[in-house]
Amino acid sequence: MAVLQIQAAPFFASKNRAFWNLQLAGWGAAFLLRAVSALANQQPLDILALILVTTITGFSISLILSVIYRRLIHQMPLVTWGLTAVVLFFAVLLHASIDAWVQGVYYAGMRDVTFAQRLIGLLYLPLTLLGGWSALYYAINFFLTVEQQADRLERLEAQATAAQLAMLRYQLNPHFLFNTLNSISTLVLLKQTEPANAMLTRLSGFLRHTLIAEPGSQVSLAQEVETLQLYLDIERMRFEERLRTRFEIEDDAMHAQLPAMLLQPLVENAIKYAVSTQEEGAEIALTARVVGGRLRLTVADTGPGADDGAPGTGSMSAPARPVSTGVGLANIRNRLAQAYGDTHLFETRSEAGGGFTVMIEIPFTRADAPEPVALARKAPATPGHVAPLSPAPQTIGTPA
Repeated sequence: MAVLQIQAAPFFASKNRAFWNLQLAGWGAAFLLRAVSALANQQPLDILALILVTTITGFSISLILSVIYRRLIHQMPLVTWGLTAVVLFFAVLLHASIDAWVQGVYYAGMRDVTFAQRLIGLLYLPLTLLGGWSALYYAINFFLTVEQQADRLERLEAQATAAQLAMLRYQLNPHFLFNTLNSISTLVLLKQTEPANAMLTRLSGFLRHTLIAEPGSQVSLAQEVETLQLYLDIERMRFEERLRTRFEIEDDAMHAQLPAMLLQPLVENAIKYAVSTQEEGAEIALTARVVGGRLRLTVADTGPGADDGAPGTGSMSAPARPVSTGVGLANIRNRLAQAYGDTHLFETRSEAGGGFTVMIEIPFTRADAPEPVALARKAPATPGHVAPLSPAPQTIGTPA
């Protein structure tokens, strides 16, 4: 939802200072305009004193109007506009009366013009000045009110988005802990105390690392991969050589920003449905590259894949797979929607011969730059060049 940008009106950062600046500038311009007009019509110089008195009168009456309008602006519309019209009428009448009296003194020899005639003849000028001043006063204050409401709405939307991202981030913690603690429990039941203790140690290191990042924060892909490696160290304690990984990441992609803990649920999902369901295990491949000013992330596994009714939906209900809680992929989908809106892409596909792939595309923003960087400025040295973190598929085993 688009909202007004508060930064667009720095002049009104201090309403009191802005009011006096406008007062002095406006009435000064009115005096200057009338003075130039009088001199252009070859009137005597002493008429400037008359114009000055009239301008000071208008300036003073407008100060009184500002005090009254400040109270009327918060009333019901009918009360505000009705009383404003009444107050403005008396203000114009007062201004014209003072002008008529001053002109009566200035033109003392003109006995044939009565006070009432001068009053009626001078009504148009204070009506124009004070009427315009009143309209401008209400317009500026209504603008500032709308601006404040827009600012409040923008802050509330930002807080709601941050709360939503935090909720989705915290949702991952019990989901991941349940699976990991279940593995530790299995090792304990099998009396494999050393692997269980090692897994607990690595689990504490992983949690300590993830707690550093604030919920909803952005991290570089290099930091995300570092966190992912800590998680994989835990899972290798459980699956040994059955868990094989391959990372292919471009140099530019390593500096890309993305939501913290975005990849871990995808890899966890692949481990749960590809590695754990096959005796020979599976390979999980993470690919990251910059394509057309966007970061493309792909997490693929060589598992059995999803059933035919699930491609593209993220559903994991194939008969050969365990029953899915639906937390991992749904969580990632929601987090991307909260963080990027319609500017992201989230797709899943399952190949006929097996394997499951999740592809994510988000705007490419460097971790050290506030704005997206065009791919043309950061193109790889050779087409298709990647910087693999693991030159070959990793096969890491730990003796039971």
